[in-house]
Amino acid sequence: MQENGGAIAPHLRRLLEFVEPDRDDVCLDVARGRGPMPAALGPQVRHMTAVDAMPAPVTAPVPAGTDSSSRASGGSRRRMSTVEFGTGPVRIADGDALPASPAATTREERVRHPVGPDGARIRADATALPYRDNTFSLVTARFSLYNLGHPDHVLRELLRVCRPGGRVVIADLVRGNLAGPDRDRIERLRDPDHPGTPTIARLTEMITSAGGSIRRLDVFTVERPVEPWLAGACDDETADRIRVALIDEVDGGPRTGAKPRVIGGELWFTQTWAHVAAEPIS
Repeated sequence: MQENGGAIAPHLRRLLEFVEPDRDDVCLDVARGRGPMPAALGPQVRHMTAVDAMPAPVTAPVPAGTDSSSRASGGSRRRMSTVEFGTGPVRIADGDALPASPAATTREERVRHPVGPDGARIRADATALPYRDNTFSLVTARFSLYNLGHPDHVLRELLRVCRPGGRVVIADLVRGNLAGPDRDRIERLRDPDHPGTPTIARLTEMITSAGGSIRRLDVFTVERPVEPWLAGACDDETADRIRVALIDEVDGGPRTGAKPRVIGGELWFTQTWAHVAAEPIS
């Protein structure tokens, strides 16, 4: 990305620092469409493969069980073994907070979004990845977990293809453990298919239930401009309803849970993001 004259956005840089890529890593990124991770990670790892995953039906059967081989003892990466809680807020002004459109297939876009040294981009079902157990030392999924099929099945696959002693890094939206579900009302208004935002506890519970051991956790708040987010609304009328609700809250009206405010004459709102690093348990 930097070789093409661009700069890595602060929120993406924070994720890269959390991932701790290594020159010996064999990495798999699973996303819906073309996300920024392959281009960002590619120059920092030995081998980079990107999967453009097509959502599987929720009723898809659970894939084969996780690998049964014994886990390497001791761990050679000296990764941090404690849980960390990051603090915010982090402000972002770009439109790269959500996964890119899967329709991005032009040559110009492929040049802007390289996939790493092998140049491979695979289309596959995230609940049945076409790789053997223990293939990768690093597996990443950024804002994709709830868009690729049943999240429990996706998590099992991500952990299955990860080597013992490797790590699976999930980056996604969350809400505080004590926060109510009110925040999801505008999310579902914007996108009727929105599955709901999990609590931090729920996300970590899903990972452990799928066979992962939580190694590190980074939770922080992000302020975003409203308009790029509303561009993904199901229709203009819905976008107007959300916009009015947020402006009403700024003026002292009912709370939406989005904590909107006006910055430089522009309407912004708040989300909570989490980065979770897990290790597969054999």
